[in-house]
Amino acid sequence: MRRALIAVIVFLSPACLPAQDQAGPESDAPATGSGELPLDEIRTFTEVFAKVKNDYVEPVDDRALLESAIRGMLEGLDPHSTYLDQEAYRDLQEGTTGEFGGLGIEVGMEDGFIKVISPIDDTPAQRAGVKPGDIIIRLDDTPVKGMSLNDAVDRMRGKPGTQIRLTIIREGEDKPIHLTLTRDVVKVKSVRSRMLEPGFSYLRVSNFQTHTAEDLRDELERLLKDNGAGLKGAVLDLRNNPGGILSAAVGVADLFLESGMIVYTEGRVKDSKLKFTAKPTDVLAGAPMVVLVNEGSASASEIVAGALQDQKRAIIMGQKTFGKGSVQTILPMANDAALKLTTARYYTPSGRSIQAAGIVPDIAIKLVRIEDVADAGDVVTEADLSGHLKNGSQETEPQEGKDAPQVQQAPDPQKEVIPEASPADGDYALYEALNVLKGLVIAQKKAD
Repeated sequence: MRRALIAVIVFLSPACLPAQDQAGPESDAPATGSGELPLDEIRTFTEVFAKVKNDYVEPVDDRALLESAIRGMLEGLDPHSTYLDQEAYRDLQEGTTGEFGGLGIEVGMEDGFIKVISPIDDTPAQRAGVKPGDIIIRLDDTPVKGMSLNDAVDRMRGKPGTQIRLTIIREGEDKPIHLTLTRDVVKVKSVRSRMLEPGFSYLRVSNFQTHTAEDLRDELERLLKDNGAGLKGAVLDLRNNPGGILSAAVGVADLFLESGMIVYTEGRVKDSKLKFTAKPTDVLAGAPMVVLVNEGSASASEIVAGALQDQKRAIIMGQKTFGKGSVQTILPMANDAALKLTTARYYTPSGRSIQAAGIVPDIAIKLVRIEDVADAGDVVTEADLSGHLKNGSQETEPQEGKDAPQVQQAPDPQKEVIPEASPADGDYALYEALNVLKGLVIAQKKAD
């Protein structure tokens, strides 16, 4: 499946990988045959070029033909290698800094249609209700079938404030869904945080930008400062996070690890063989963690989840992740364009390749929602039965009625009192993650 990002291209690109036009003497890349050019294939290419130039129904510019040939060469390699013209290269550079124009969704081409990989938090797409897995079949009144991915992305881009109508097929829906989105200048804040309950923090990373690790550290320090008793545990939410730059993923994982491997990459050239290890100190000081993932968690998200899972630092919950385990290097060209070229695969600390396999969560969670239910009414308990035995540990018998005084017992100093889990705003996965987190805290207390 080919992938692209509307107005921002999310990629996994270690900045230390240099551009390489060819395999040098230090390269591990094997020679192709005897090193001679494939003359028959070159002859075929020039013959096709000439026929298109002379016989196509309309005149075609030579530069356009050659650029199309370059695009076809790269797109034939894998779903993530592509040619970035000047505008696309500029969009990519803007996207890694967190501000860009467009709808705010990452999409790919599947069976001739546009498939949504993930909407980005607080963007026109997310606000309109676009979901991972949606299939876009029409842009305004134009069918997507037969349209190239670049053409579809160009149609979805536009001046902020203008509208576009998406016709979507969604699993479980009998009829197509029509959504009208207003294009906007999207400013993505990649890190958000809040307290779920006293001592339990929620950390949301929506994508991996240049300063994501630093921003996450700042959020954690603020939470620690505001919560004088310290943090008992944290939920790290990577759901629908399409990825980002490699250094940001390494930095985020490093925040929660004291030592050991985070990720390593393997490719044909020596410069693509990299290892990243953690350095002290764990900002949570070993407090339990739960990481939430789903099928929209890809690339850099999978690096973080895989590292924390292999290092036994966190419990991974949710659905199996997207399965993008390759590294794309941005290779600038002389004409101010660039190649986004797949140069390596990445591996988790235990040596697992996530490519086309994904991260399998430790605890699987189905996609459901929860909500508070109304009070069931008067419930009969033992205390309501006539002639029931007294408690024995209470000096007085509880009185009946709403105004009855509550008998308070002194807390057991040896027992950790964990407040009842909240429904977490109808988010079932978060609700379950919080309950698991509380269980980990209790287990840790007993172990100590």
